[in-house]
Amino acid sequence: MERYVEQAIEAGLTELGFSDHLFMYWLAGEKRDPELGMAEWEHDFYIQDVERCRSRYRSDITIRLATEADFIPGHERRLEEILRGYDWDYVIGSVHFVGEWGIDDSREIARYDGCDLDALYARYFSLVAESAETGLFDTIGHSDLVKKFGYRPTLDPSTWYAELAARLSRAGVCVEVNTAGLRKPVGEIYPHPDLLRALHAAGVPVTLGSDAHAPGEVAADMAAACALMQSVGYDEFVKYEDRRRTAVRLPAFND
Repeated sequence: MERYVEQAIEAGLTELGFSDHLFMYWLAGEKRDPELGMAEWEHDFYIQDVERCRSRYRSDITIRLATEADFIPGHERRLEEILRGYDWDYVIGSVHFVGEWGIDDSREIARYDGCDLDALYARYFSLVAESAETGLFDTIGHSDLVKKFGYRPTLDPSTWYAELAARLSRAGVCVEVNTAGLRKPVGEIYPHPDLLRALHAAGVPVTLGSDAHAPGEVAADMAAACALMQSVGYDEFVKYEDRRRTAVRLPAFND
């Protein structure tokens, strides 16, 4: 974790959030890979590691404690019980699975061949909206992850975008502008510019994330994210403390 913090400081960040994956893999069935999230026994050690970094680097950077939790329909009550046990600064909700299919898992990419992509996209966005409506999450992560491998629907997605934006707005959640998509086959920030435009029109607030899975990815492509946000009309983003939002003016992307 220290390497992530030091990279953030070097990149000029004043605030960094850790949001490792919660130990929810087992709730969706035995087919899910336990390596995709922390084991339950690891979780308290994760909290301790974040607190250790907070103490060590307190004069250099603010560190937030967070988690990323999968939305698994039917297991909302159990997730709520788990989340209630910790003092999070924010909780990211994400959809990685449609049924038992891990849609962003390269080991399962063959399932896209011959798939009804229009039906998949419609189902995926419905799940994202349902996740927001649980009230369990502060931020929705990589809200169009279904595009990760570059497979696109045949239908115009604008209707899905508008409906999703409206439901997220009513749910009162924030959406992450996530630069990890630039490092994936799709080569595009999450969410798509048209989806981000729909979110802005619906009044959905946004936050910034690099979704770093290695220290060198911390703060990656933040200039591109800021430029995209500004291009659709955003002039601020939100940050979190104790699950409360604060709006921050968006810097010029070339600052």
